[in-house]
Amino acid sequence: MDLEPGLVLGVSFCAILVAITGMAVYTSFGPPSKELGDPFEDHED
Repeated sequence: MDLEPGLVLGVSFCAILVAITGMAVYTSFGPPSKELGDPFEDHED
């Protein structure tokens, strides 16, 4: 079975994009979000 280079490149690009998006959502809403600071709470006028 011969795969087209464009198909492999497209699927690889989509997989990387989904992985980056998943990591961003995990960092924003998962357990690591407790370590994130809120700039509006930190800086009061």
